[in-house]
Amino acid sequence: MPKPAQRRDPGAATTGRDASARRRSGRPRGPRWARWCVAFGAATVLASGIALAGSQWLLHAATSKVDQQNLLGAAAPERKHVSVTGAKNILLVGLDTRPGQDPSQLIRSDSIILMHIPADHSKAYLVSLPRDSLVTIPAYDNGVAKHQKGEAKINAAFAFGSQGLTGSAAMSHGFELLALTIKNLTGITPDAGAIIDFQGFKQVVQVLGKVCMYVDEDTTSIHIGKDNKTGKFARPYKINPDGTLNHKIPGVTANFYAKGQHCFTPSEALDFVRQRDLLANNDYDYGRQRHQQQFLKAVLKQAVNDGFNSPTKLPGLLTAIGKTMTVDDGGIPLEDWVFAMRAIDPDSLVTIKTNNGAFNSRSVPGIGEAEVLNETSMQLLRAVKNDTVAAFVAQNPTWVAKDTAAGAGPTPTPTKN
Repeated sequence: MPKPAQRRDPGAATTGRDASARRRSGRPRGPRWARWCVAFGAATVLASGIALAGSQWLLHAATSKVDQQNLLGAAAPERKHVSVTGAKNILLVGLDTRPGQDPSQLIRSDSIILMHIPADHSKAYLVSLPRDSLVTIPAYDNGVAKHQKGEAKINAAFAFGSQGLTGSAAMSHGFELLALTIKNLTGITPDAGAIIDFQGFKQVVQVLGKVCMYVDEDTTSIHIGKDNKTGKFARPYKINPDGTLNHKIPGVTANFYAKGQHCFTPSEALDFVRQRDLLANNDYDYGRQRHQQQFLKAVLKQAVNDGFNSPTKLPGLLTAIGKTMTVDDGGIPLEDWVFAMRAIDPDSLVTIKTNNGAFNSRSVPGIGEAEVLNETSMQLLRAVKNDTVAAFVAQNPTWVAKDTAAGAGPTPTPTKN
């Protein structure tokens, strides 16, 4: 496996012409470097911000908070003469690690997102791959454990790659095998990648104080509740070792997030994005995918409004964000990514549903119920590879997920195909 990517010195500051243009716009914006740190790690990108002229040390302070590591490995071996120009695809992997988690337990990716940026860098498309998608995982040797080529759910790729390893080695090998699996499935060679730790977002929300968003369906927690007698924390459901629901625990009232506008505390935010079992629309992983994407966008907007422009919150926010992610810049300095993505803002983020958000499951011996990506989903992934996503969206408008941040209408319930 290639050596970890080395951190690079910060680049040049924003030009005076760019700064003047933004001053004329009259809109206060957060620093561009800080926005990109959130963007790369939180599956989103933002518009250009306040000019960095004379503030290179701030750029260095921001990028130095981010853990940079070679995650893609053999999935993207060519790192010479790479450029930020042209269409780009970034692989984003969300992990839901828990405090006190058994280090011998396999680490499975909780969310998998391909972020496609077209050649004109005008917007970004977020394509989520269901964690239960049936794929062929290639043979892989991480130096401690060997995996034989075979069919499995896509989130097992990270687990097989990291098996027997801990720390950064587990992260890099798990990510590499997942990237190789996606490359075999789609032909897409990721240009960069990042691991997002949802547990770390609890600290991000803690710095912000809260995060507000629209909850698009009634959601009941299987993880957090209150004892009806003492009023203290208690687990409302018995959970099986594989994370599936077992039974309700008597005398405990579960946290309930009713459909509507909510301002989450740090613990509530993390609890909400974990839920998949007791969603009102019975959309399970499709619902959780959507809620995680909505949450990340909400955090992003709140960071811009309440964090990046606050001298008191900014240092803690950068530290918290840095702790939530590990980034592989693909051989392109982070400051170059910042400059290239300067035209993208939160409203330019388009979330696309694979299988149009409808279940297309199949029972597979030895694997159980798995999601099968239909032909239109494969067309979408080919569009990501060929930079023709705009045309795909025009032909398949219902595949674009509604942004419920402002209280949009209800999301259709997935149906069995």
